[in-house]
Amino acid sequence: MDHDFLRVEGLGKRYLAGAPPVFENVSFGIRRGEFVCIIGHSGCGKTTILNVLAGLESPSQGLVFMDKREVSGPSLDRGVVFQSHALMPWMSVLANVTFAVRSRYPHWIRAKIEAHALRFIRMVGLGDAADKKPSELSGGMKQRVGIARAFSIEPKMLLMDEPFGALDALTRGVIQDELLRICADTEQTVFMITHDVDEAILLADKILLMSNGPQARIAEIVVNTMSRKRTRATMHHDPQFYLIRNHLIDFLVNRSHQIQAAGSTGQAPVTVTPGLAATGLEDGEASRETSGEATGTPIPVTRNFRIIKTPPP
Repeated sequence: MDHDFLRVEGLGKRYLAGAPPVFENVSFGIRRGEFVCIIGHSGCGKTTILNVLAGLESPSQGLVFMDKREVSGPSLDRGVVFQSHALMPWMSVLANVTFAVRSRYPHWIRAKIEAHALRFIRMVGLGDAADKKPSELSGGMKQRVGIARAFSIEPKMLLMDEPFGALDALTRGVIQDELLRICADTEQTVFMITHDVDEAILLADKILLMSNGPQARIAEIVVNTMSRKRTRATMHHDPQFYLIRNHLIDFLVNRSHQIQAAGSTGQAPVTVTPGLAATGLEDGEASRETSGEATGTPIPVTRNFRIIKTPPP
């Protein structure tokens, strides 16, 4: 669709000739400034999809367009945060981030590069650790440096592959809050892989649900109709939270396997809004805050649990 900043059309990946594809017929769109999470069991191809979006891997079929240009290789327009922090151990925090900034802005003078890097180091709360080496940092602090580095190149899109998976719950929660704040300040477009249902509900505007592999596909697109002002400490008080959470868990426990067993239908994924069952809202009655209009990110609003068939790309 014309309003999609990133558009994935008919993506598929097959590693061995004659073997079934890991995934096939994957199509979806992401609007500018939207935060999208993708969830599915191991082996369904989530990381491969992210690598294709990053230009690090080629699909067997299908196309990816970002900002109306085909993605055909790596680009600084797409920042990537991996599961591991991938910091250079001999460099300080500041040097790790300035290395990225220099690659993005090679004509800047040193003072400007350092000032720009420090802005993002402070943004993730590590201003006092700028001169420390990675060996002097905790796991959570290292991951913050990786996030600062990704944001410092000011990418058009941020790709995150389970960036908090190795962290303890408390540290993960703190960084989730930081990420929400930074994305709100920068209006960053984000595509993130996670296995944490609560994390997806906290961060995402919409959640892509993949069936089991092989021959996995995106079966549902769950629109998060909760207020964008939700926080980790308060979102569980919203009655929509449990309806959305139960819907995601039911998909992962039951329906993802059933969809795989049924085989590919070639149909586009359906879009659902399970949270609206808690609001009693009819079509078009959602508040500006809930529908996303207050943030400039339109979110489709439907009647309770009504399924909308997403038009083909």
